[in-house]
Amino acid sequence: MTTVCQSEYDRLTRVIVAEPTYMAITEVINETQKHFLTDNIDTEVATHQHQMFVDVLKNEGIEVEHLPVKDHLNEQVFTRDIGFILGKTLFIANMASNIRKEETKLLTDALEKSNTPFQPLVGPSIEGGDVLIDGKTIYVGVSERTTQASIDLLKQQLPDYELCPLPLVGDILHLDCTFNIVSQTDALIYRDGLTDEAVELLAQRYNLIDVSADEQFTLGTNVLSIGDKKVISLPNNQAVNKQLKDKGYQVIEVAFDEIIKSGGSFRCCTLPVVRVQD
Repeated sequence: MTTVCQSEYDRLTRVIVAEPTYMAITEVINETQKHFLTDNIDTEVATHQHQMFVDVLKNEGIEVEHLPVKDHLNEQVFTRDIGFILGKTLFIANMASNIRKEETKLLTDALEKSNTPFQPLVGPSIEGGDVLIDGKTIYVGVSERTTQASIDLLKQQLPDYELCPLPLVGDILHLDCTFNIVSQTDALIYRDGLTDEAVELLAQRYNLIDVSADEQFTLGTNVLSIGDKKVISLPNNQAVNKQLKDKGYQVIEVAFDEIIKSGGSFRCCTLPVVRVQD
């Protein structure tokens, strides 16, 4: 089957998800998880919220494919991390954590079954939450999960693209937790999660919509653009949603507060396989 994604905001038509059936905070890897470690995840609530999210995607005409879930893979819901499409190539991420490498095997099995071509990445770790595409430009977060060496290797495979490394600062896990592109002209940003040089570069290319520290904690940057200036966002992030609406976006609010306890939201929970340019 065809794979194509030229941006973060073209019309989404096919996506891969995984249900949070066995979601749990077992090893704290970010500040959000640390905050919710005692409460942990109510999987019944998380599964209900995830289904509501999937229903919204289907109502928008998006084909949703589900990966099989395993009881010992507690972060499977975050399908964005395990792969990413750049142009017409589906890359299988090289996960920093050994336990998550098994998730990539489940993805490759599903892709082989559907005759979807893919290319595994080997060597230094690189994860999809750090990778954003906008036309011929690819932004990659330099983080604890994605190394500069992996970016250099990716650049060798994509000579026709401009690769822009964006170093993360503080306790930001992935690039999409501090920066996200919602159109050719607009992007969400939590400035304190990036170096001053990175913020300056992005300010030259986009109208930056600022996300506060409070709304970054509730993953305000981690919206999902599905095309036609429609954006799926958390109801809690009122300031982000208002700014988007003021700029002409249709904001579809979906409760996701149980899932974000583990440090990921709508973008993290989707692996777009096909986006169509209108």
